[in-house]
Amino acid sequence: MDGDYIIGGLFSIRKYMHTVKHNYTTMPEPIRCSGSIDSRELRFSRAMIFAIEEINNSTELLPGIKLGYQIYDSCASAPVAVHVTFQLLSGLDPVFYTGDNCSQSGTVMAIVGESGSTPSISMSRIIGPFNIPQVSHFATCACLSDKQQYPSFFRTIPSDQFQADALAKLVKHFGWTWIGAIRSDSEYGKNGMASFLNAAHKEGICVEYSESFYRTHPRSRIQRVAEIIRRSTAVVIVAFTSPRDLRILLEELSLKPSPPRQWIGTESWVTDPDMLRFSFCAGTIGFGIEKSIIPGLRDFLLDLSPSKVAASPVLTEFWEDEFNCRLGQTTEINACDGTEDIETIRSPYTDTSQLRITNMVYKAAYAIAHAIHNAVCQETHSITQCDKFTSIKSKQVLTQLKKVKFSQNGYDVSFDANGDPVATYELINWQKSESGYIELVTVGHYDASLPVGQEFHINRNLTWVEGGTQVPVSVCSDSCPEGTRKVLQKGKPICCYDCIPCPEGEISNATDSPDCFPCSKEFWPNPKRDTCLPKPVEFLSFNEGLGIILAAFSVGGACLTIITAAVFHRHRTSPIVRANNSELSFLLLFSLTLCFLCSLTFIGEPSEWSCMLRHTAFGITFVLCMSCVLGKTIVVLMAFKATLPGRNVMKWFGLPQQRMTVVSFTSIQVVICTLWLVLSPPFPMKNLTTYKERIILECALGSAIGFWAVLGYIGLLAVFCFVLAVLARKLPDNFNEAKLITFSMLIFCAVWVTFIPAYVSSPGKFTVAVEIFAILASSFGLILCIFAPKCFIILFKPEKNTKKHLMNKSQF
Repeated sequence: MDGDYIIGGLFSIRKYMHTVKHNYTTMPEPIRCSGSIDSRELRFSRAMIFAIEEINNSTELLPGIKLGYQIYDSCASAPVAVHVTFQLLSGLDPVFYTGDNCSQSGTVMAIVGESGSTPSISMSRIIGPFNIPQVSHFATCACLSDKQQYPSFFRTIPSDQFQADALAKLVKHFGWTWIGAIRSDSEYGKNGMASFLNAAHKEGICVEYSESFYRTHPRSRIQRVAEIIRRSTAVVIVAFTSPRDLRILLEELSLKPSPPRQWIGTESWVTDPDMLRFSFCAGTIGFGIEKSIIPGLRDFLLDLSPSKVAASPVLTEFWEDEFNCRLGQTTEINACDGTEDIETIRSPYTDTSQLRITNMVYKAAYAIAHAIHNAVCQETHSITQCDKFTSIKSKQVLTQLKKVKFSQNGYDVSFDANGDPVATYELINWQKSESGYIELVTVGHYDASLPVGQEFHINRNLTWVEGGTQVPVSVCSDSCPEGTRKVLQKGKPICCYDCIPCPEGEISNATDSPDCFPCSKEFWPNPKRDTCLPKPVEFLSFNEGLGIILAAFSVGGACLTIITAAVFHRHRTSPIVRANNSELSFLLLFSLTLCFLCSLTFIGEPSEWSCMLRHTAFGITFVLCMSCVLGKTIVVLMAFKATLPGRNVMKWFGLPQQRMTVVSFTSIQVVICTLWLVLSPPFPMKNLTTYKERIILECALGSAIGFWAVLGYIGLLAVFCFVLAVLARKLPDNFNEAKLITFSMLIFCAVWVTFIPAYVSSPGKFTVAVEIFAILASSFGLILCIFAPKCFIILFKPEKNTKKHLMNKSQF
């Protein structure tokens, strides 16, 4: 249609370009389109006409100026788009005017289109150097935002960069980490998928396969892609394709059903009504341009009289295809009889329930009109005046288009520095209705202008593949539970891994943890290894069996000693008691009582005082005991020497000397213990090294030298006593106490010689138990070997408890 200023339009009304094999002997035929008419694209072109007519009837926008249009079919082909672009550049008027006051009808101010990214790229490269604005309604390739390459390109639909980010966040939101990816083998598919894969990688999503195809590829190529989908383990498929390309693949998949797949779609095909016929894709989700309402459009689309249809070859073909009749004067049986009603047909052309891309066309036409308005109109005293004879160039329209900002039917229109609008999407879900048809249901929104983390919002329940209500699972490996860590499988993507239990002493408290981390020193993992718990504290307690047994033996030994002392005291005037130095015997029994009782200090939770007391009390009481035994041994030797003629040695080892010997030897141990306590005393400590999983409360020695000095001094006295006892063992008394001391010292030395390696090698509380056992064993050895025979004679063999019997020179 002619006008004062012409706007070009380019839509993919037909599906294919008619190809001819050139023989280079005749002039090639003009390029022309073939295939059936895409009624959705036809609606786009009619929406552009509607917008221009609405603008022409407006009294506010371009008053007094009539816009014209020239709309072409590119048949979704770059060659055809290039051919049409050159036609638009070369001018539309067949007559060259030389006058000054000529019409501008031959100049194209701007172009609306194209629907595809690949044809749009070809067009923009041609018209860019001529500064002719191009406003696309459906070309979403992110590459077109590059103003260095495409300086005059604008679009009313968001860039795929926003959609790619949104798709990656959508996939991540539902926990899918193992997906398949298919794309159109075109600029749209290549750039869109590249942007998506980059965003998916940042979200930790792995791609099992990424395949490309195009509708003109051989069927074998389509079959190969279909077979890859059937054999794959990924349940989710992200398709960055045009509807024409995907339609061919889905037709191939429908021939041999594949396992259920959850399709994720881009706005190019997910809102295409013609795709809804593939019922096995029910549950598809994807992003679509927001639904809109264009008042009066439906009436305009349905206002097709026979004369209007006949005036347009495209409408004629559409009419004949829809009603399966022939227009015009024809003798055919299926001639159109004029009763055809377009309102009765079910077609994307008549479906205005979800105007999405159609509104993008509408806004593109209005954006160009506003740019022309700003270039040719002036406002004076609130009156807009436009001069249709004003000579403007496309560059002026381009300049004004960059500044355009208006609202139409409640929808804001503006462009950023890259010629892109604000990115907003609806989340679309293919849901089956009660009648069995698939419907497009809006279940959420995405707004790229919102802060990070708030862009994505779902407000309705979704239907998934095969009508399921549960989110399908699509992972290469199941999530690793707490207590395990991920170990990548060699040669596979990062989403394929094995779950390895955390090593000893380490935990992981999050799913899919890449590492385990150790618990602090005083904590240990629970059996599931997902929490650090305080280590159980262990020490030899009065409440446990071993502690009770040792305490019982300790108290029993002390009671036995007291009983022995009572027996000796009861019979203190008897010969056997008097013959064995009763004073040293009672002192020995007293020290043995303390030896038995000092073992109790080793039981219970270690404290600062108990640690110092247990070792020093043990050392001093045992030295006191050894001093008494040593005194008794010396007395036996001296007594024998005193019976020899001319000897009077007992005067040198009487009671005062015996007392001095005991006090002297014991004082040395007291000095050693005092130095130990003053310089580096024992102290309670938490042993974290013996057992990894529990804490041993024990007494640290403080100074190992002090401990071994105490023990060594006891050992020195024991050896000295043992040697003297051995020397006196064959003295010819009927009751030779030296023999008993020899046995007791033999047991004492044997116990403490075996104690040292057992003490060093015993773990935890058993170290304390070994020390108690050594104290008790040596104490019982002394009391049983030295006092038991005497008590037996006192109590059960009184006939032997006589001076005559004791003085008998037969060996005992």
